[in-house]
Amino acid sequence: MTLTDLRIANFKAFSASQRVPLRPITLMYGANSSGKSTVLHALAFAHHAIETGDLDTRRTQIGGDAVDLGGFRQFVHRREGERQVEMGFKLDPRRLSGRGGEHLRGAREAVVEVAIGLGFTSDQFDLFGDRTRKLDRDGGVRLERFDLRVDGSPLLSMSTRAGGKLLRLDRLHRSQPVFRRLIREIQAPGTGLDLAGFLAIEEDSDALGEVLDGIVPAIIARSHGLIPRVEEEVEIREKATEPLAQEMRLFLPRALRDLIGSLGTALEDEIRRLLYLGPLRSFPPRHLAFSQQHDPNWFAGGGYAWDAVRTQENVLRRVNKWLGDVRRMQTAYELRVRDLLPAEEVSKDLRAKLPKAMHDLAASLVERFSGEGNPDLEILARDLTERIADINPDDPADILPEIYHLVATTSDEDEMARRWADEMIEARPEALQDIVLVDKRTGTEVSHRDVGIGVSQVLPVLVSAYASKNRLLAIEQPEIHLHPALQAELGDVFLESALGGNDNTCLIETHSEHLLLRIMRRIRETSTGSLPDGMPAVRPDDVMVLFVEADGPQSIIREMPLNERGELIRAWPGGFFEEGLRELF
Repeated sequence: MTLTDLRIANFKAFSASQRVPLRPITLMYGANSSGKSTVLHALAFAHHAIETGDLDTRRTQIGGDAVDLGGFRQFVHRREGERQVEMGFKLDPRRLSGRGGEHLRGAREAVVEVAIGLGFTSDQFDLFGDRTRKLDRDGGVRLERFDLRVDGSPLLSMSTRAGGKLLRLDRLHRSQPVFRRLIREIQAPGTGLDLAGFLAIEEDSDALGEVLDGIVPAIIARSHGLIPRVEEEVEIREKATEPLAQEMRLFLPRALRDLIGSLGTALEDEIRRLLYLGPLRSFPPRHLAFSQQHDPNWFAGGGYAWDAVRTQENVLRRVNKWLGDVRRMQTAYELRVRDLLPAEEVSKDLRAKLPKAMHDLAASLVERFSGEGNPDLEILARDLTERIADINPDDPADILPEIYHLVATTSDEDEMARRWADEMIEARPEALQDIVLVDKRTGTEVSHRDVGIGVSQVLPVLVSAYASKNRLLAIEQPEIHLHPALQAELGDVFLESALGGNDNTCLIETHSEHLLLRIMRRIRETSTGSLPDGMPAVRPDDVMVLFVEADGPQSIIREMPLNERGELIRAWPGGFFEEGLRELF
């Protein structure tokens, strides 16, 4: 995974920047309303910005009704509009490609940081000397700042100007190793730049510093979602016309465009992997074939999962195994795909309609070709006359039966009806199929609405885990409506999804101790060599447990590392999960 952790500040419950490490499985715990869902909502916000280029502070495409941000002043920390919401994304440069990857060669980490605000101008003072802030005339939610750090030290900073449409480069840190590499690359043979007279210039020389002072403020970028697009054209000051400045004017914006562009593309690809499943899954209508596929909650509510089961045989098989396994849900039901309109029934209807269709087709042809002196009609009549005698080419009523006779005698209507029916169903099988639960004891077909809500709530979780590949699965409360034994089994579901070949990254907001206990057990079994057959190996580094808790007026995130015995290295803050002991004693 290229994205290795997320950082959030001034967003909902978080004030100071909070770090969210992303591992194959990241579990977030905490009391109700502690701020756990803040992380998932921030990802939904970022996903919308990247997909649309729009900083929508109310709705998100992927969040449906489950994520209602309410506007900037609603989700900024403590509703203080002068704050800026900050988000940071740590990327692994070793997974980058293109020129940007070459510029970061040898780096361990690159952190893209953005700040989003309402577009306030500089400080104003009222008649009493109190500081106020004033919105730009073109104010609104916008990208206020973009920073890039590599291996812990800053490389560049950009900030917006009045109007918020452009960002300008404020600082380019010449001591940063990446910048020094950029300078060495411009001096390398084969770059196409004539720097023969400047090969001896050191990166920190006064000459280079003077050139950069003239060029850096002139480099601009256009705001688009979370990642600015650097412009290649740069107008430099009249003093900076010497050859070095001219060459740097050509090279530097292009290098920064490649660098930021590569990081931006990698980040956008990572965020686009997001698949969000909200805390309350949809309860689909009795007949799933007629459900609303364009419902805004199609993904967040899990409605898509029923279509995935209906159209993907391997997913159907794995879900059925989970539903019927004696160690898991232990139901007497299995899901089956049922044809609402079987092909043989469609074929019968078509067979009855074909003669009339052929008759109407022939009539339309004759009507089209009728008319005195029509050469097409003469050709048709001549062709028919060669086959059938006594046809009057001027009389449509004489031609029509013969055309129909020719069509009927040269085609097999039964075969044609069967072929058309098969083609219709093969083209869109999901439109003519439904999915039902079958009681294996009696063979009775029932709807999911007849067997309780548990199946409808867990099925989207199972489908997200089984059907997704190389996705970032953000799921709220997967354990809802499941008894403790099944909650533990979900631990294995996520382990298989993340480490068993699907290569998903699971970010789970949960209250389930049983889910965690199963994962801890699998870590212990991995270290002792006692894993059950078919279970993927899981090590402490594959799992990150986070605890979100209140700290005064804000929330903070604590990391809860595990050891090879599957034990928490430090105790839960505040006695979390000690309710059972309290009740016993």
